[in-house]
Amino acid sequence: MANHPLLLTLNAGSSSVKFAVFAVTDGLQLRATGQIEGLGASATFSVTSAEEGLSDYGFHLGSGDTCHAEAVHAILLWLKQANADTRLTAVSHRVVHGGIDHLVPALIDDALVADLERLVPLAPLHQPHNLAGIRAARMAFPGAPQIACFDTSFHRNHPFVADTFALPRSYYDEGIRRYGFHGLSYEFIARRLRAYDPVLAHGRVIVAHLGNGASMCAMRDGRSVASTMGFTALDGLPMGTRCGQLDPGVVLYLMTEKGMDVAAITQLLYQHAGLKGLSGLSHDVRALQDSDSLAARDALAYFADRGRREIGGLAASLGGLDALVLTGGIGENAAPVRAAMLADLDWMGLHIDPEANQSNATIISRPTSRVQVLVFKTDEERMLAEHAAELVAL
Repeated sequence: MANHPLLLTLNAGSSSVKFAVFAVTDGLQLRATGQIEGLGASATFSVTSAEEGLSDYGFHLGSGDTCHAEAVHAILLWLKQANADTRLTAVSHRVVHGGIDHLVPALIDDALVADLERLVPLAPLHQPHNLAGIRAARMAFPGAPQIACFDTSFHRNHPFVADTFALPRSYYDEGIRRYGFHGLSYEFIARRLRAYDPVLAHGRVIVAHLGNGASMCAMRDGRSVASTMGFTALDGLPMGTRCGQLDPGVVLYLMTEKGMDVAAITQLLYQHAGLKGLSGLSHDVRALQDSDSLAARDALAYFADRGRREIGGLAASLGGLDALVLTGGIGENAAPVRAAMLADLDWMGLHIDPEANQSNATIISRPTSRVQVLVFKTDEERMLAEHAAELVAL
C-alpha cells in the first residue's frame, strides 16, 4: 500500500468489525476492505486488497475470547504492516441510532459518546457494539479525528404522519416515533442515482435494501419521505432473523399466555423469527432457494409478498412511482426473489424483463415499462468515507 494519508471506516457489529481503507489522494481511492469475524470466540481476520487480492491473517488469541478493542488493535497492526507511516486523517464510524437530534455526521467527543449511550435502549442489539468500536478506535488512533455517521439521519425530515404512531402525542414528543434505518445505504444510492440519471433522481423513487436486514425507503427529489422500518430495526419487511411487521397484540399474548419475559421475546423477534423462523432451516436466502422443503418455499413467498405490499404502500405515499432501485445482498443477486416480489405489478406500470433480471443487469425493467427498475450495488463504506472527508475537509 502506497505511502500517503489514509481514511479508515469501521462498522462494529455484535460479532464482527468490518472496515475499509481509503487513500486520500485526488478524491478517495479504495485500497482495502476487511473484516474480523468471530468476536467473543476464536476470531479470523481477512482483508481484500486492491493490489494483492484476498489475504487471511492469523488472529487467534490464547484465551479464545476476542473483544472489539483487540479487533481494532489488530487492524492497527495490519495498517502498520501494509503502510509504513500508518498516518490516518480520520476514522469514520457507522452508528445505527442517532435519535431525534443528530441530523448530520458529527465529530466524536466525550459528550457525543455519552449522548449516544442514552440511545442504547432504542437499538439494544446494535448501538452497544457501535460504541464499543468507537471507544476502541479512540484508544488505538488518538491523533485522528473520529466521525460518527448515523443510519437514522437520512430519515429525519419525514412529515409528521410518516413518523408518528397513533399514541398520545406526549410519547412522540419524548422520542417514541418512526426513525427508519439503513440510511447510509439509502444516501449512497441517492447519490449514485443522481450521477446515473439526474432527472430520474428528482422523481418518485423507492429503494429496496434487501439483505439479512431488509427495508424500503420512499424518496422524492433524493430525500427520504417514508420508510418501512419504525421505532426499531424490527418493523416492516421480514428479514433474515427478524420478524418485520407484527401485530403488537402478539407480544401481549406471548407475555400473558405464554409467560415469556422481555428477554425471551427479544430473542425470539430479533434472532429466531423472519426467514429463519418461518423456514425452520436458515436465514440465508441462498440456502432456502436450494432447499426442497415446503417451509423454505413458504418463507420466500412470504418475503416476496410483504415486499410487494410495501412497494404499493410507499408508492401511495409518493403519489405514484417513477423508479424502483434494488440493492443489498438479496436485491443485487437473488434474481428469483426479485422476480417473485415484482410479479403482478403491471397495474402500476412496472414490467420486469425476465432475461435482464436473470443476468443481474443494471436495468431489469422492459423498455416499455413506465416505472424503471434498477439494480445498484450499495457501498456504505464509501458513504462513511465521503461523510468523513466532507466533515474534516480532506
